[in-house]
Amino acid sequence: MTERRDVGEGAGAGSSAGGGERKAAHRAGDTALVVTVPEAEALVGRWREREDGIPAHVTVLVPFLHTSRIDDNVRTELRALFRLHPAVDVGFRRVGRFPEVVYLAPEPAEPFVRLTEAVVARWPETPPYGGAYDTIIPHLTLGRAGVVEESALDGELPLTSRARAVTLLVCVDGERWTEGEVFPLA
Repeated sequence: MTERRDVGEGAGAGSSAGGGERKAAHRAGDTALVVTVPEAEALVGRWREREDGIPAHVTVLVPFLHTSRIDDNVRTELRALFRLHPAVDVGFRRVGRFPEVVYLAPEPAEPFVRLTEAVVARWPETPPYGGAYDTIIPHLTLGRAGVVEESALDGELPLTSRARAVTLLVCVDGERWTEGEVFPLA
């Protein structure tokens, strides 16, 4: 089993309750689409930094197109696609677990599922997590089970945020990611 240090690992679940079992390394130039959650940064930043250095986020789609395929036309299409989806208030009240990952569950989850489905409908060659999972389970990854100190979350939840935009991330070296363009929601 290869260790994966990536965006929202385990976001798709197997046919039952959890993901995170199937791992795949990323390569330089891979991309992802995420909704950042700055309100969660103080709470989860110390664990996220150990994983990949990406700010607190809910993954919309990983992998997306290789960066070599993202041109002005793709950016224009992404901008138009995300403008069809409203910004949404979201709460994080519950801690969840995949076999190897601890996460916060967004409520409502459906807007994130709709974003993923919309991107995949336009770019069907980019199924979530490479098609490894049957179900989309939106989540905000805290970190690996056994590393995350769940007791540190006591009294910190619920956490609320407003999902306002989707951010394109680019994998720099197979482990670290950098922020690209930000696409506002309606």
